[in-house]
Amino acid sequence: MEPTIVFGVIFIYFLVLMGISFVTSRNADSETFFTGNRQSPWYLVAFGMVGASLSGVTFISVPGEVGNSGWSYLQFVLGNFVGYWVIAFLLIPLYYKLKLVSIYEYLNQRFGWQAYKSGAFFFLISQTIGASFRLYLVATVLQIAFFDAFGIPFAVTVLITILLIWLYTFQGGIKTIVWTDTLQTLFMLMSVGVSIWLIDQQLDFSFGKLMDTVASHPYSEVFVWDWQSGKNFFKQFMAGVFIAIVMNGLDQNMMQKNLTCRTRWDAQKNLIGFSITFVISTVLFLVLGVMLYVFAEAKGIALPSRTDELYPLLALEYFGTFAGVIFLLGVTAAAYSSADSALTALTTSFCVDMLDISHQPAKDQKRIRFAVHIGFSLLMFLVIVAFRAFNDQSVVTSVFKAAGFTYGPLLGLFAFGLFTKRQVKDRFVAMVCLLSPVISYILNANSEEWLFGYKFGFEILIVNGLLTFIGLLLISQRNETLEKVSLR
Repeated sequence: MEPTIVFGVIFIYFLVLMGISFVTSRNADSETFFTGNRQSPWYLVAFGMVGASLSGVTFISVPGEVGNSGWSYLQFVLGNFVGYWVIAFLLIPLYYKLKLVSIYEYLNQRFGWQAYKSGAFFFLISQTIGASFRLYLVATVLQIAFFDAFGIPFAVTVLITILLIWLYTFQGGIKTIVWTDTLQTLFMLMSVGVSIWLIDQQLDFSFGKLMDTVASHPYSEVFVWDWQSGKNFFKQFMAGVFIAIVMNGLDQNMMQKNLTCRTRWDAQKNLIGFSITFVISTVLFLVLGVMLYVFAEAKGIALPSRTDELYPLLALEYFGTFAGVIFLLGVTAAAYSSADSALTALTTSFCVDMLDISHQPAKDQKRIRFAVHIGFSLLMFLVIVAFRAFNDQSVVTSVFKAAGFTYGPLLGLFAFGLFTKRQVKDRFVAMVCLLSPVISYILNANSEEWLFGYKFGFEILIVNGLLTFIGLLLISQRNETLEKVSLR
């Protein structure tokens, strides 16, 4: 696409986001920034969370990956569906009962100061790396699509990318995010819908023929029962359940949106509604994936070497300018909807969990929040520039995977708190939480040699959480007077 078109689309897109920010941030205070004053309509949060749950990588990768894995990804998503219901009926009642701003405050109430700080620390590390990696990919796309044409350095592109997020989030925080996520989800789904419609038109398919083509295509096979396959249903399904619980229910980024709902029941309705919308949205992505391959075959278009490149190639080169604009909106929305909420969640967790600014005067709270928001923006800038300096995809991928180990201690801490009545010796918790991912990482790196050829996949997260659980058990003692937190 012409750089002027790219610039125009992005300019108008962010102009709309700035308008939303202006409306939602009027009379905003720390309560607004952190909790949205707990006034968000549940259906708005539910729809917006779809965009926040998908990244720019997912937006591009899922349709292309259909050529390799068919619809087997849906097995994982069905596990997600169950995981979201576990969150709705196990974790949400707890969070609302304790009136939490940061979900890691639960660890302080259940165990003590070190457990609390350890949980928040691992979230901050993981989210900083994850959000920076996603923005790195966005900045790379924008660099190729627009900034290279004007000789603008990559570091400047990154700075502009982060500055745009900062401008529409620094005042309204999560209240603004709830509304911008809704718009971004709309753009994502619109992009997918328009792409399916254009393929349908160009191939002269009726709706019935479109559905028959998708249903009968070999790529539409969902279930894999071969127990040796990495795509086996039970492994994928259980992976989906635990990933949803850990990366949503134990993640301040995702839970902060849920905690903006008016009541516990509203938050539960939000998660139930979101889980259904998420599955439907994923099916649309998979339908698009099949149709992309059908279209390429029908038009005699050579497939790119990487499946990730198929959707961008067809959208920008073969579907026309209108589809290209919609695709650009969709991929930008997908990337920013996960990154902007991450920056807000990082600011919230640091202010609440690390600095405890709740006792400060309102004026000081605003000043500290402002400084922390800038601080994390600069930190993400430095991390992204470092990714670029390595210029080694394997290094970047390894760092991103390593961030996944930080969820193990969170899984172990929350599981131990919820399912036992034992009290831990708080001064040893940090040591347990640091050793568990280190041991898991070493085990993962040497599993083929030590375990007769066995190679860990997602289940290393469960091992990590189990090691944390066992470690907490070893430093715990029976306390008959400890009352288990009621979930009713």
